[in-house]
Amino acid sequence: MLLCNDGSYYTGYTSNVLSRFQRHKKGLGARYTKMRQPKRIVYLESFVTRRAAMRREKQVKVLSHDQKRDLAGGRKSMLAGYRRRKTVRAT
Repeated sequence: MLLCNDGSYYTGYTSNVLSRFQRHKKGLGARYTKMRQPKRIVYLESFVTRRAAMRREKQVKVLSHDQKRDLAGGRKSMLAGYRRRKTVRAT
């Protein structure tokens, strides 16, 4: 999840976080980030499959701004039903 210059959050999925972030910074990413310019990466989760990542992206996108802020800050009190995923690596 990226924090943008206007204080909003952008949520997406990728297999290469740093490369995707740089593309957003250069204005080559999503239309949303072209207009709002991302500041920094504030939250990451890792998944084994693309499908799982897409499912979680959908869950995060419907959170309120305050819930996204809490997720980015590591606070869980406002995140009923949402829990931080454990990093899982394929072997």
